[in-house]
Order: sequence, then structure tokens, then C-alpha cells
Amino acid sequence: MTNRQSVIDKGIVDSNDIMRASKKLRDIVNRTPLHLSSSLSERYKCKVYLKREDLQVVRSYKLRGAYIKISSLSESEKAKGVVCASAGNHAQGFAYSCHKLKINGVVYMPTPTTRQKIKQVEMFGGDFVKIILTGDTFDDAFNEAKKDSEANDKCFIHPFDDVKIIEGQGTVGQEIYEDCQDDLDYLFIPVGGGGLSAGVGSFFKQVSPQTILIGLEPTGAPAMKTSIEKGLNTELERIDKFVDGAAVKKVGDVNFAICSNVLNEIALVDEGKICTTILELYNEEALVVEPAGALSIAALDQYKEEIKGKNICAIVSGGNNDIVRMADIKERSMMYEGLKHYFIIRLPQRAGALKEFLTEILGPDDDICYFEYKKKNSRSSGPVVLGIELSYKKDFPPLLKRMENSKVIFQYLNNDIELFEFLI
Repeated sequence: MTNRQSVIDKGIVDSNDIMRASKKLRDIVNRTPLHLSSSLSERYKCKVYLKREDLQVVRSYKLRGAYIKISSLSESEKAKGVVCASAGNHAQGFAYSCHKLKINGVVYMPTPTTRQKIKQVEMFGGDFVKIILTGDTFDDAFNEAKKDSEANDKCFIHPFDDVKIIEGQGTVGQEIYEDCQDDLDYLFIPVGGGGLSAGVGSFFKQVSPQTILIGLEPTGAPAMKTSIEKGLNTELERIDKFVDGAAVKKVGDVNFAICSNVLNEIALVDEGKICTTILELYNEEALVVEPAGALSIAALDQYKEEIKGKNICAIVSGGNNDIVRMADIKERSMMYEGLKHYFIIRLPQRAGALKEFLTEILGPDDDICYFEYKKKNSRSSGPVVLGIELSYKKDFPPLLKRMENSKVIFQYLNNDIELFEFLI
């Protein structure tokens, strides 16, 4: 029986294997701080510890698993080289590990991958890593990487569906357990493919079984929650990739078996709420986190009653946030908070129609933040795509009422995702 099948059958990784992985990583990774957040503790009336994996060498926990997997290979396997597919944190951990171990590696990345991510992989991998851009999606890159692996007998380093990867990610849990001065009542763990949640969950289930383990997924990519509810590892037909570090169509088979056994529950967090949390952490805590990195903190509002007076830990899993995304993050946050709304309205094509809309329908504190008018000379009315920014959420129902009472025909876009993405 393989180690992989044994772990699947048991539904857990042995804590001793995680501790052995920790010794291997001692001189490789940062022992990231466990920070007691005074502001979050005050907000939620409890002790909130943050495990700061955003301060890791490659600004995420992914290095831990990649290094443990690659270092475990035989000398003949290392000599043949290794290969992976990733457009994010796994690629950086893979590249750093290849450089440290002096092993040649190839990273397959989708062609649209941003230059910033490519440069990071180049920096960490140096002369030991080659980057190949291929296809339009991660799946395209993944398929090419698997072909390379099979054709050239190279070991494929999976981002999460591997026992060694899970052991490496589990060292995050060991550090939390050893560094926390209090017995933890709740531990909030981001779930993507399931490597971190399977590893940390395995360790805590054995050393601190009373701790309630909450796995967290973005609402638009509930792969683990769906699979656990069905009792079968299930591939989603479609996902929202915005929380790219935690959005997969299908979790790993090993990860599914473990998370089904060790996690107490899984909660879904709205992408807009995650964006609001990113902005709050930047403004109030001076933390720069990626969407997946904010996932565990964004979930705390859902548990604010349960965690009162408790000791809790939220894993900040990554800080690789591209600055070009901030406009989109702010937009999603404002829409989630009810402060930005988009409409298609049909204005009569006559003089004064727009002026009437501005003076009779818009409130004194409302602001037009987007306006696109498509005039059709042969028609009596013309469609306008309109974005309205409010100062207060409470101003929306009166605005909607004024629009309904007017003679203007309109369509609300915020809830129509496909049409919104096409027009805005």
C-alpha cells in the first residue's frame, strides 16, 4: 500500500511526519510571527492571533510544501529535473526550492500571466528555472506540464494533491501550536486545493483536538464544501477566479479525504467582503495581503458571536497582491458594501432629459462615477450605462424608489454578473 493510499484511507497525515518536515525547513523558511492583533481583538471581543505567512520568504506558505516534496526525491529523480504548472505562489515556492537544492526545474504558466509574477519566479529560480508560457488558462499550462513530465520522466510537483506537499504545509500548524501562549478555541484556515487545510488540520486534530477548525472558501469557488456535502470529490463546472490563490475547480483527492475528516466545518466568504477586508487591513493594520490571504480574516464577521471571549487564530496565507488589481478590489468592495450601483437606463432623446434625471432622481450626496451613452438617431430613447456612487448604503432604497416612480425605464446590473462583466 502506497503512502498516498494509506493517508487517504486514514484521512490524516501523521503529526510526526509534519514535525520531521519542520526540521528540514528550519534553515529554509522563515518562522513567521504569530501576531496578536489589538484592533481585531477589540472589534471581535476576543483574542485574535494572525499567523503571518505573508511575511514568508516568497510571501506565502507555498514554499514549505514545494521544498519538502522536491527535497524528498531520490538523487536520480533530482538529476532528471522537476516540472510544475502555476501562475502564482506555487511557482515561486517551486522556483525558490529549485535554486536552493540546485535542481533544474521548468514552470509552465498561462500566456496571460502578468509580467510581475513572471519576474518573481525568475528572481527566485535564477539559472535553475526555465519558464514556458503556454495556452490561455491554468488548465492549458497544467496539461503541457504533465506532458513534459511524462515524456521526459521528470517528477511533476503538484501544487496541493501530494502527501509531501501536505506535510510541508502542515508545518504552519505546528508553528502556530508551539508559538501560541493560549489554547486555541478556533482556527480559521483558507482552502484552495486543500494543501494548507489538510496539513494544518491534520496536525491540530492530533495535538489539540478541542480546537474547532474552520475551512474557508470564496463563494464563487466552493469546491471543497461541495465535495464534502456530496461525499465525493467533485469538479465544479464554473468558478469565479478572483480569489486566485483559493479558487480551484477540483480539490486534490488526498486533500479531500483529509479535510472531510479533520475540518469541523467549511464557510463561504463573499468576494466583495474579501475586498473590503483587504482595504481595511491596508488602512488599519498596514498589511498588504492578496485576496486569498484576507480570506480567514474576512470570515470572522460570520462567527462574531461564537468567538466572543475565545482565543482564535486566522492564517494570513499570502501577500502577493499585484498593485494593478487595487482598482478592481475597491470596485468589488464598494459594490458589496452597497455604495456603488450600475444601471442601464433609457433616456428620451430630447433636450433636458438628462438634466431632469440628475435633478429629480439623484440625491444630493449621490455621484455619477460611470456614464456611457449610446445614441441611436432612429429611436425615441437611447440606452445609458450608468454607475452611481453613494455616500451611505441607506441612500440606495430612496434612489431606487425615485427611479421606479419616474418614467425612466431601467435595468439593475449589479446582480446580473454576465451582463455586468460585458458592459462595465
